[in-house]
Amino acid sequence: MRLVRSLTLVFASLFVGLVSAEESGTDHKPVSFYRQVRPILQRQCSGCHQPAKQGGNLQLVSYELLVKGGESGPSIVPGKPEESEIIRQISGDKPEMPLNSEPLAAAQIEIIRKWIAQGARDDTPAVARDEVSAEAPPIYTTSPVITALAYSPDSSLLAVSGYHEVLLHSADGATPVARLVGRSPKITSIQFSPDGTKLAVAGGAPSLFGEIQLWDVATRKLIRSDTLGVDTVYGLSFSDDGKLLSYGTFDNRVRALQVEDGKQVMSMDAHSDLVFGTTFSLKNDHVISVSRDMSMKLTELKTSQFIDNITSITPGALKGGLMAVQRHPREEQVLIGGADGEPKLYKIFRTQARQIGDDFNRLRSYSPMPGRICSLQFNANGTRFVAGSSNATVGAARIYRTDSEKTEVELKGHSSGVFAVAFRPDGLQVATGGLDGLVRIFNAETGELLRELIPVTITPSVASQR
Repeated sequence: MRLVRSLTLVFASLFVGLVSAEESGTDHKPVSFYRQVRPILQRQCSGCHQPAKQGGNLQLVSYELLVKGGESGPSIVPGKPEESEIIRQISGDKPEMPLNSEPLAAAQIEIIRKWIAQGARDDTPAVARDEVSAEAPPIYTTSPVITALAYSPDSSLLAVSGYHEVLLHSADGATPVARLVGRSPKITSIQFSPDGTKLAVAGGAPSLFGEIQLWDVATRKLIRSDTLGVDTVYGLSFSDDGKLLSYGTFDNRVRALQVEDGKQVMSMDAHSDLVFGTTFSLKNDHVISVSRDMSMKLTELKTSQFIDNITSITPGALKGGLMAVQRHPREEQVLIGGADGEPKLYKIFRTQARQIGDDFNRLRSYSPMPGRICSLQFNANGTRFVAGSSNATVGAARIYRTDSEKTEVELKGHSSGVFAVAFRPDGLQVATGGLDGLVRIFNAETGELLRELIPVTITPSVASQR
């Protein structure tokens, strides 16, 4: 039986990083399924072949399911690569798989071929066998760290990050609604589409793959899973018309893709460190991104051209990386937060020539919070915003008025880091979550704590068996 503890995310990420893919094989050295074959399948194939979306009734998320195969029968014949269905599917001048994607590299195909020729042995460590699906969802002995929250546009649902899943609750936290179980063990960002019909989920497995999932909110079914690179992705944002999604990557990139088919429409590589957040300009013709490199950058969507550093480029002007960004709902302005704990409001477009040492685009700085700001969000009309922060010992959450530098409402009761906040679209409540695994729902006007909940079902009896 699987045990899912709050620290599992940390240790699993470290373990996966230590055993990351070696995409090379030799005739005299055994090819490892876990270290060499599995990463290829995870990155290139499992977006369409996973529990939530079983193309050809085939799943490629574990050795057992790979061997079992799908509609075409077993995927592999140990010792006989030329008789194995998977080799037939990925080989040739016009390989059938991966579907609607670039063919596997010759070196990758050769790794799989050699592994099958050597007997197709399974060397997956016992600690790494953690297979989950809607039929066999995660079992929790304690609440997982909450890294992302989002309200639906009609204020009826609250989406909460979990382990391998997003949990849907009623907006007041009183009623669990659904569990959207997917492939990514780590969830970093959740966004409802502007019309509320879709839910986009970003995450991945560190040192293995990044992923964006797109769910149908009404049916709770996975529409599409896009595997994106070899590490976790962050900072999802929908364009206002719901046609595009932007995101950042662990390897310093900013991308935008079409929601309809996942086709990439923008690519910017000017950051020099992890990109934590993205958002679109009011006219949806630019993407704004923030990074651990202490910069906020402006990119033209149509041309993918890097236009400007919105923040100052003067050394020392920013005292640490940026982790969160959101555009004002009605103005060409963006709110940012990061390592210095100080929310800041910037206009997006520069209207005078840059001068050395200036910070011309900054409109306002707000009273600082303890530690670093991890998450922030405007209310529906942009007159207020909520921000959450964390340092080594405490966390905090506050509501500010956008036109004032002072804190309006202190949201009390956080004993540890706050990693996620959300402002309900109807303006009545805000939600927070973080290190302690609790979702707290507050009255947005008074700051009164209305509900404190564990978003998952805890199974103490499982813990007692260990």
